[in-house]
Amino acid sequence: MKKRIVSLLLVAAMAFSLCGCGSRARSKSGSDSSTSSNSNVTGKDTGKTTKTNKEKDTLFVNLASEPAHLDPALNSTVDGACLAVNSFVGLYTYDKNQKLVPAIAKGMPEVSKDGLTYKVKLNKTKWSNGEDLTANDFVYSWNRVVNKDTAADYAYLFDVVAKKDDGTLDVTADNDYELTIKLVNPCPYFNDLLAFPTFLPVYQKGVEAAGGTEPGKWAQEPGFVSNGAYTLKEWKHNESMEYVKNPNYYDAKNVKIKKLSFMLSADTTATYTAYNSGNVDFIDDVPTAEIKTVKDSCEFHVADQLGTYYACFNVGADLFKDMSPEKAAKFRKAISLLIDRQYIVDSVGQTGQKEADSFVPYGMTDGNGKKFKTSKDSFYDLDKTGQYGVKEAKKLLEQCGYKFKKQGEDKYSVTPAISLQYLVNEGGGHKQIAECMQQDLARLGIELNIKSEDWNVFVQDRKDGKFTFAREGWVADYNDPINMLEIFTSKSGNNDAQLGKTDSKAAPDWKEYDELIDKAHNEKDFGKRAKLLHKAEKMLMDTNAVIPIYYYNDIYMQKTNVSGVYSTVFGMKYFMYATKK
Repeated sequence: MKKRIVSLLLVAAMAFSLCGCGSRARSKSGSDSSTSSNSNVTGKDTGKTTKTNKEKDTLFVNLASEPAHLDPALNSTVDGACLAVNSFVGLYTYDKNQKLVPAIAKGMPEVSKDGLTYKVKLNKTKWSNGEDLTANDFVYSWNRVVNKDTAADYAYLFDVVAKKDDGTLDVTADNDYELTIKLVNPCPYFNDLLAFPTFLPVYQKGVEAAGGTEPGKWAQEPGFVSNGAYTLKEWKHNESMEYVKNPNYYDAKNVKIKKLSFMLSADTTATYTAYNSGNVDFIDDVPTAEIKTVKDSCEFHVADQLGTYYACFNVGADLFKDMSPEKAAKFRKAISLLIDRQYIVDSVGQTGQKEADSFVPYGMTDGNGKKFKTSKDSFYDLDKTGQYGVKEAKKLLEQCGYKFKKQGEDKYSVTPAISLQYLVNEGGGHKQIAECMQQDLARLGIELNIKSEDWNVFVQDRKDGKFTFAREGWVADYNDPINMLEIFTSKSGNNDAQLGKTDSKAAPDWKEYDELIDKAHNEKDFGKRAKLLHKAEKMLMDTNAVIPIYYYNDIYMQKTNVSGVYSTVFGMKYFMYATKK
């Protein structure tokens, strides 16, 4: 899922608990962190706290700025997912220990011996307007996602589900409270998908009543019907959102906070100021310049995630039009070798991120009971990047036809001139990373021009391929490497690199990659499946269109009088069981 976080405070796998103020050091070499434990990495308890507000029934939160979509079928961002899981609920959800637990479902699915048929019994629950929610609502909602008119980026997640002769998903409501799901092949992560936002039910009458050609129109204003812990009551666009407790939520008796008030802003300085003044209880980011000030505070927390921060080239960009696919890959590799990842982590990140030497992050399992990534699965010698990568990068660019003239120690000018535009979304952290890269590339006389865009414009421009080079981030939707790799198939709406989507002669042939992912989806032997995924990652990394920078971790600040908020390694925050003293 696309990562929105504005500053650079991010690495690899766990949840955070929000109970005490403690101190736990983490080694930079923590590449073998387990995703099964519940971990919280915080600063020292210095006794320093900020102002708190006295409104016990309202939790004041900042996650990000104006959301692009509240329709769970259309969302593809982490912050949008956070809003979704607090206003909708599916068959399953995650508890505070990151354990997958039943929500609307009665117990875990009954699975056939061949792993192809799932039967799920549903509890009797209601929509926020009091109408019954039934198995047919899931049949409708899931088929809506895969309908081309919906144009859902995540439609490909349903590729694991079989289809009927009429082309609809082989998902059947046996009665109002029993659902049968047929799969194409056994899927080791299918239960996790059933908790993912794209699999959440939506209210058919509300969707159809909105009409029009905009699929998400029904959820663009307050008052729409949902089934989660909270419903949207008020929305001042680009300013604030107010959610109120849904009395028809299946677990409403355990929801204590009556209102969630969201401050909509990507300005970390403004949100940090609001937090310090007591106007906000929880912020999902901190200005980079303030990290040293707050990192020892009891209110500052760092939690691991499964995800990768990376830079991405558009393989169909004009920059490559006169190059062969091989030369274009060499050019991109040269750029990657020039980037000093450790300097970025130390100077901008500051919270123990781990440099990335592959796209699939450490901590991810392979679907066959083992860790996918080991020390052997590295695509970069990180000790030979940055200033130590200049020699090799220069050699690669010379093979692409560029000539260099020495201008000083480890500094050159290049002919013909190389000028790249690097696209980032607004916010200090991304620009600071870009400025680090700008200095790195300047060693070979390469000019990097930084262009900043508003979040929603930025997302769309990357999706449409209206860029040459851009910052990217992906946090796993479920713990399986196929989720990191399937986003680059030619049919994926999340394939910003445009691999397999452009007719540029400089772009690599992407048919084999698509076939590898399809084979992985259809392989019943999970050991063989893991090998297919390793081969796919190598093919992706060989294009050098994807340049991993570091593995994500997640920071937040929370008032000491707030408890009960929790998160998953997939970046989603759950506020429905929060309490305030």
